[in-house]
Amino acid sequence: MDRPGLFADATASYAESQYVILGIPFDRTTSFRPGARFGPDSIRQHSWNFESYDLETGTDLADIPIHDLGNAGEFGSAEEMVASVRTEVEPIYRDGKVPITLGGDHACAPPCVEAFPKGRPLSVLYLDAHLDFRSSYLGDARSHACSARRIAERVGVENIVVVGVRSVSKEEIEDNRSLGLTYISAHEVAREGITATAKRALDRLSPESVYVSLDIDVVDPAYAAGTGTPEPFGLAPREIKQILDTVAPRLVGMDIMEVSPPYDQGNTSALAARLAREAILRSHVARGKP
Repeated sequence: MDRPGLFADATASYAESQYVILGIPFDRTTSFRPGARFGPDSIRQHSWNFESYDLETGTDLADIPIHDLGNAGEFGSAEEMVASVRTEVEPIYRDGKVPITLGGDHACAPPCVEAFPKGRPLSVLYLDAHLDFRSSYLGDARSHACSARRIAERVGVENIVVVGVRSVSKEEIEDNRSLGLTYISAHEVAREGITATAKRALDRLSPESVYVSLDIDVVDPAYAAGTGTPEPFGLAPREIKQILDTVAPRLVGMDIMEVSPPYDQGNTSALAARLAREAILRSHVARGKP
């Protein structure tokens, strides 16, 4: 039965769930087009468009225990958001579940990584059109333009790979000469092919536990125009799907950020919903869950 306001087929209780959906309606650090705060609910709405049965895996999403926690509360600042999201996500990891967070601008991603239990090794696959490696932006160290930098500080720069980059500042490149962040540009993806790219990225990430942070602007705006900072020459949806299929056996958490519904007719929200479903389905099958 349709349950408006919740992600499709997220009918399990929290206690019995394996995957937990959390919305973060926050876009106060957006630097171009605001509206990502409407992303979580729009993604949920469009998730009801799809059949629950998956043709490729022969798995029914309705048979996978998924719980939707709803949205985190409103925040007055990025610092408040970070503290609140950490508090929301920490018990999800602690209870052995996989958080799937829906944003929200990309500033919402670092606290989802920072909530991962300290002492457990973690690597991060960061899919984004932008490097997001500034130390601070417009005086805010928690800006969405700094998110990869904050994540690198948490997991170690050797444990994060950024894929899909095609927009970067000179400052970020100069900083990175000494810091050593690994990134694979969208132009390299086009030359090498997505299969080789996915293998290269995952081979670089040594810890078996992988968190995926997906800024929807990694996808070319021809497919995903509903985002705050669209950047041409991006990846195709099927390439993102292949990356998720490849990383699925190691997936311990994921976010999908920067969906901004005011700028298209629901195309981007539908894609984000489908990618969330893909991650859950493939992770579930890869783990051999009943």
